[in-house]
Amino acid sequence: MKNITLLLYFLFSLNTFSQDNLCRTSIWNNAALFQKNELNKYTNNDFSVLWNKTENKYVYGVIGDNYQRILIKFISIKRNDKNKNEYIVNGKSQVKSNICDFAGTITITKIQELKKVKFGLDDEYKNSGIKSQGLLVANYKFVENKNQKNTGEFQGKLATIFYVDKNGFIKYDDIEIHKDSYFNNAFVGTWKSNNSGKEKVCNWGDYRVPNTNCDFDIGAGELSISKKYIKNGWVDEPHQKWWK
Repeated sequence: MKNITLLLYFLFSLNTFSQDNLCRTSIWNNAALFQKNELNKYTNNDFSVLWNKTENKYVYGVIGDNYQRILIKFISIKRNDKNKNEYIVNGKSQVKSNICDFAGTITITKIQELKKVKFGLDDEYKNSGIKSQGLLVANYKFVENKNQKNTGEFQGKLATIFYVDKNGFIKYDDIEIHKDSYFNNAFVGTWKSNNSGKEKVCNWGDYRVPNTNCDFDIGAGELSISKKYIKNGWVDEPHQKWWK
């Protein structure tokens, strides 16, 4: 448990510590962000649009030290009317042939704004009227249905980048999706078995898997799993509607 705690700290403290064995530990460099927590400034904004924007086939996840593939699908996301920083989530997970329902929450704890807006390739967004660009950090906890097989609890930290458009709406930030280093919606944490109480590393994200050994994803422009791990669920593509 101590090692997992340290892993989470390294990703979301956004510091400059050396992490030779882990790749994709932060979405943006800490130096590019204002340090003030602007959570109160964004209280009236609804961020639920951010976590279901990406096609599910581009959401990649791992569970356990051998980086077994896990599939995660959010079925519904709704902001809590009584706590505007909390979002009620329902979804499904799949590991090998085992599919489980889960329910839980995402609770935003911090929002940092970018010092200088990124306008993308050839300044594509320069004249689009972007009001601000930021990174949010949240806690999440999802509990799988205990009446199903091999269930447990997901818990950890989430980092998401977004921007506010000229009309004041929250938008998923894919402005730099053309970059090899791009990823978003980084869920980093653990899965704890209801049966054994054993915890496993469990991370997933959009387009890449955050906080994995650097020998796991060897792709340049897109995800490419190395031979060391590919046998752990990465050979066959999942059915596009596996959650139905």
